[in-house]
Amino acid sequence: MKKINMVDLNGQYRKIRWQVNREIKKVINSSSFINGPIVKDFQNNLQEYLNVRHVIPCANGTDALQIALMALNLKRGDEIITTNFSFASTIEVILLLGLKPVVVDIDPKTFNINPSLIQDKITERTKAIIPVHLFGQSCRMEEILEIANKNNLQVIEDNAQALGSTYKFSNSQKQMSGTIGDIATTSFFPSKNLGCYGDGGAIFTNSDSLAYKMRGIVNHGMYERYYHDEIGVNSRLDSIQAAILNVKLKYLDKYNKRRQEAASLYNNSFDRIDEIEVPFVESDIDSHVYHQYTLKIQNGKRDELADHLQKNNVPFGIYYPLGFHEQKAYKQEFISDNDFPETNKVKDQVISLPMHTELTKKQINFITNTITSFFE
Repeated sequence: MKKINMVDLNGQYRKIRWQVNREIKKVINSSSFINGPIVKDFQNNLQEYLNVRHVIPCANGTDALQIALMALNLKRGDEIITTNFSFASTIEVILLLGLKPVVVDIDPKTFNINPSLIQDKITERTKAIIPVHLFGQSCRMEEILEIANKNNLQVIEDNAQALGSTYKFSNSQKQMSGTIGDIATTSFFPSKNLGCYGDGGAIFTNSDSLAYKMRGIVNHGMYERYYHDEIGVNSRLDSIQAAILNVKLKYLDKYNKRRQEAASLYNNSFDRIDEIEVPFVESDIDSHVYHQYTLKIQNGKRDELADHLQKNNVPFGIYYPLGFHEQKAYKQEFISDNDFPETNKVKDQVISLPMHTELTKKQINFITNTITSFFE
């Protein structure tokens, strides 16, 4: 059995390398490294895939969040509601722009923001909500949109971990995650479901006016060269990364299906172990694309299981060991740790297993047998 990796980018690359190498050579031969035609090509293809009016490529997922907020003409001290349990970039950009993060505890089943707790956090300074579609599954967007519409708030979806997933409304209508709010952002970090071989990101919107503003912001605030109409940033997706993404986009549905198949094998192996809670799926199979396959381990055994996996050469991740309210950089923003009982519980339970497109049944059997042996 080949070595088990948390993510196997090399194995994935080997299956498509002739296409990737060909497209990279085209970019090098063209010498159009910044804003080359391949960037526009990828942009158009991603727009078609998502069925969204506008995709604005940028340099990375964190920039995408920052640019989305910059486009809303917010004032210092304006409040942004988001989750307490996610990667740091979500709260980081709020603080970098002089805005105030107001974080909400999570739904312990999905790890996503709990919409029922949002209304009580809204004040006259609240301007936007940033739901994060954590681990590959969309937040309860219908409820979030109802709250936003009622309070005249903008919604920015952080879709860095759920590209290709769908959300099902109560009327059975389906929509791709990242196309539901006013703006959405994503990351093309290499380990993402759609990842490049460096840094990359994008912003999505159906608003012509927001798209126009963000296209200026990503390029130093320019719509015409050397004429700066906005305060902007330098955040452009380079042509080589766009070429790689253009190849991999064709395989995204297949890649997501492979992740779902791996998740199903994991689930079937753990269904008789009381101490293991497998990932909860809110809707049908397409609603979760398993950027991470994250278990909850009951009875305080998570750290012991982690030691057991390490001794047996099974990689794992703990996403995330702390909520924002406990992070040194952000804790001064919070009044009480008691506002986050679910985050405080979940952070000591979660453990993520290897999840990628190249997992074999033999590898999954080894991982699940290793875990099962721990609980016997």
